[in-house]
Amino acid sequence: MKIIFKGIVLIIFSMIFIIFGTQGFAGSLKDSESASHSDAASTCEIVDTYSYPGFQIIQFNLAVLSHYSYMLISGNQALVVDPGRDIFTYLEIAQKENVDIKGVLLSHSHADFVAGHTELAEKAGCPVFISAKADAGYPHTPLKDGSIISIGSAELKVLETPGHTLDCTTSIVYSTVDGEKTQAAFTGDTLFAGSIGRPDLMGGTISAAALASMSFDTWQNKLSKFEDHVTIYPAHGAGSLCGAHLSDDPFSSIGRERQTNPYLKFSARSDFIAAVLEGLPEAPQYFKHNAALNKKGPELIDWKTPPVKITPDIKLTDIANAYIVDLRDAELYAKGHIPNAINIALRGRLETWVGIMIPWGVPLVITGSQEEVDEAAFRLNRVGYNTRALLFDSWVAESLPLKTVELMAPQTLYEAMKAGNAPIIVDVRLPTEWMGLRIGQVINMPLNQLAQLSGKLDPAEPVVAVCNSAYRSSLALGILEQKGFAKVTSLKGGSQAWIDAGYPVFGSDSQKSQTIQSTVVKKEIKLPGRISPAELKSLIIDLPGTFDLVDIRPPSAFSDFHLPQSMNVDLADLLSNPSHLVGTGPLIIVDRDGTLAMMAAGMLFNKTKREIKALRGGLEGYWSESEFQGVIKETAQPEKTLSVPAVAPSQNSVPQPVVPVPQTPEKPKKKSAGC
Repeated sequence: MKIIFKGIVLIIFSMIFIIFGTQGFAGSLKDSESASHSDAASTCEIVDTYSYPGFQIIQFNLAVLSHYSYMLISGNQALVVDPGRDIFTYLEIAQKENVDIKGVLLSHSHADFVAGHTELAEKAGCPVFISAKADAGYPHTPLKDGSIISIGSAELKVLETPGHTLDCTTSIVYSTVDGEKTQAAFTGDTLFAGSIGRPDLMGGTISAAALASMSFDTWQNKLSKFEDHVTIYPAHGAGSLCGAHLSDDPFSSIGRERQTNPYLKFSARSDFIAAVLEGLPEAPQYFKHNAALNKKGPELIDWKTPPVKITPDIKLTDIANAYIVDLRDAELYAKGHIPNAINIALRGRLETWVGIMIPWGVPLVITGSQEEVDEAAFRLNRVGYNTRALLFDSWVAESLPLKTVELMAPQTLYEAMKAGNAPIIVDVRLPTEWMGLRIGQVINMPLNQLAQLSGKLDPAEPVVAVCNSAYRSSLALGILEQKGFAKVTSLKGGSQAWIDAGYPVFGSDSQKSQTIQSTVVKKEIKLPGRISPAELKSLIIDLPGTFDLVDIRPPSAFSDFHLPQSMNVDLADLLSNPSHLVGTGPLIIVDRDGTLAMMAAGMLFNKTKREIKALRGGLEGYWSESEFQGVIKETAQPEKTLSVPAVAPSQNSVPQPVVPVPQTPEKPKKKSAGC
């Protein structure tokens, strides 16, 4: 068996080596943010229709909120599951399919959007089904474990599946014409494709750990009991903040999640809870308000009435009087905008970014063209924001003041960086994005924390904000402007324009600062990353605690010397224990010369969405590029391990690994191992 295993990994390693040795790496920065910038992303669209014996399921997607909703049809009856607030698409499809909507099913009280249950109940004259534990304040039919909802020949059996919230339910679907064989399940936020619902959105009424423990029981005692073929239809996909690491796939199956979902691999409750609680993104502040609206019962909206228009007034530039959101694109905003207005462009995740950046309950004013303010007002109803409109042209017509920004072209910034006179570069993406790829020596200040973190900067110094597409960096301009920064700009076109121009990038996605040539069409190949000794050394020094460093050498070698922050892990355990597949930041594997580490990275890579990296050249490569280059690492003489000094290193000292040296009268001096 060992021989077979070794042969397999050698084949895998050979393939990886051939590909890495012959392929350049290029392409585009694809993320859930930029994927939601199309016109279609802001409308509820049909993903597909799935047919089963006795019923069919139509799946809808609202990409700007990563929200999936459904219509189950059997005969001439329909049930709408987890609808959004603007219900027009569901009514149109019901009319097209010639079916009557007999009910609305809510899997739980949603937090990331205002649901359409009261709207549909009014328009269709149907009941709303939700867990009795929701304590809903609107007319509804309460559900409990074992409740049955009948739609034509289809039946939904309701299971109480707490974990994301206390009132979460999963509804399994079968048909009476098919021997009541379970075919599908509406899992809501209980179980996603590749993830589970986060347990920290209850506002302190119950601990996240307690809910995570309930989620463990939900899987172990209920959902895991279903057969592998059962299709799961979740309420969210990639980009949603209701969970972490959600898949792009619109559906999955019990069998697939059993095999691949990193959270479901844990058989120990404590391990499961720790994995679920680790690395959760910050929840937007509007979540708790939307949850309260959904629980109370959202008021009905007059969708045809345009937003109230206000007249231009210089007082609006004071955020104590109004928060102005400029809906135009980044370049128009830069050419001239109302002072202190922030740019949350209409073509993007307008709803989510308003919910993140605009405090709940403040006077909100949206500005742009007539068409832009009308669409924005409509869409912001989805997350419960009431708006007033200010036409931008009317502000200009009154000759009121405007602020301008000269966007910085990639070439201009690159030349300034080479000359050593570049502005401070602030990357406003998430830390995981920043660690994966960046354009140089940049400071990471995530957009949702920028107002606070910007206090570390000097407002008098020039600053350039950077993100993938310039959507978020343009938003950052207004935040910095409100904080008194006088010389702020944004990288025109974002990091994507930088890549397209062929300038060097750094990080795991760049394969050691390779220059990406946009003129060469190259294939995108997904493989584990390699990290250079210099990059790893920088991470150890500058970003401790943002990654996991595992050393797969034998324990005796590890005890002789090892890198700071590393832990010794047996290779077999690394490959078989799913706990290594989840965590904050990348998993970095080191060995003696990089051979086994690359094999292991290749085997783990396709099991997880977590970044997996191998140290290029192993520890031998690390030593050869360190200040211990002249020290012999292998000697026939007895060796001793230098002990870690008891004194703490000074602020100017650089942490170095504990290394073995020959037993000679003169030992090289060392700095603190930092561990």
